[in-house]
Amino acid sequence: MEKETPAAERLAPEDFLHLIQRQNRGKLKVYLGSAAGVGKTYSMLAEGNRLKQRGIDVVIGYVEPHKRPETTAQIGKLEIIPPRIVLYHGIEIREMDLQAILDRKPTLVLVDEFAHTNAPGSKNQKRYEDVQELLDAGINVITTLNVQHLESLYNVIEAGTGIKVKERIPDSVVAQADQIINIDLPAEDLIDRLKSGKIYELDRVDYAINNFFTESNLTRLREITFSEVANFLDRRQRMLTPDTNKPSSMAKIMVAISSRGPHPETLLRKTARLASQLNAQWYVVYVRTDKEAPHKIPAETHRRLTDTLEIAQKMGGTVVILKDNNIARALSSFAKDYGITHAVMGKSKPRSGLRRLLPSLVDRLSSPLSGVDIILS
Repeated sequence: MEKETPAAERLAPEDFLHLIQRQNRGKLKVYLGSAAGVGKTYSMLAEGNRLKQRGIDVVIGYVEPHKRPETTAQIGKLEIIPPRIVLYHGIEIREMDLQAILDRKPTLVLVDEFAHTNAPGSKNQKRYEDVQELLDAGINVITTLNVQHLESLYNVIEAGTGIKVKERIPDSVVAQADQIINIDLPAEDLIDRLKSGKIYELDRVDYAINNFFTESNLTRLREITFSEVANFLDRRQRMLTPDTNKPSSMAKIMVAISSRGPHPETLLRKTARLASQLNAQWYVVYVRTDKEAPHKIPAETHRRLTDTLEIAQKMGGTVVILKDNNIARALSSFAKDYGITHAVMGKSKPRSGLRRLLPSLVDRLSSPLSGVDIILS
């Protein structure tokens, strides 16, 4: 049986019961883990049963037991809202029936796989958007999430494990949770569970061990999970404590992006993480020169820029578009007007010819932004 290892502050089911009864908007609890198989779904179902025994109207909105007997057994006597069946390219896909849950209006709904992407034709593209509708309707939600699905960690996960995660969820959505519980399991124990067929069917074990489920990957993910839970708890504590939530330094962060930057998403993720750690507002600033007018740049470049700005908004950044042919002047003016304390910028590409002798954008900003910490990434 999986064990729950508490995060820095563990709240008992009774405490969550208190949260349920406190306000009209639904409350959100997230069981966060480092990888599949650590026991998130098991823990979610176990809590659902405990709350049901205390008289709470609990239903299962969606659960993915993955043929794990211990997890399946935890479904117990919980009411299950039948999934919606979507036919896509001749394949039947099971999806959570959002409308059925809204119509049923339970006190608490259990929703597995928070970062899941819904089938085409669904009302919302992502399951977390379904959950937000449930919360807005006053329905409380307990859900599960693996740490690698956090948007800001995409590059960290890829660098640390070599894995590119397709399904991602904005950190800001998770940060709004009323409770975040770290379900922890040491790498060696998780590998033992995998080998014994408790996570995937035996014919998938060798592939998993040789790819994602290596001891180094699992250890790294475990470290990241501990760090992220600590960050979430610290951020929420600062938000709940008025004196500490008034940042005396009023940290404000600006990240400058361009339409031709090689990896703008990486800059955004690093800035979002920095903003979370500093409890700071952050701005995504794009300076549009005459040469970068929409009709003067390739359609693909314009599309990529638009996608980047949309990602920034989903991450919680405020997008600002400035029109100026002098990029350094526009950025320094914005920084002064908005009281920017930290500026994140991508490293300039090596230049050739006479351009080598010209000062870079960072060089041109160093003097006017002498009181601002400039972070090159």
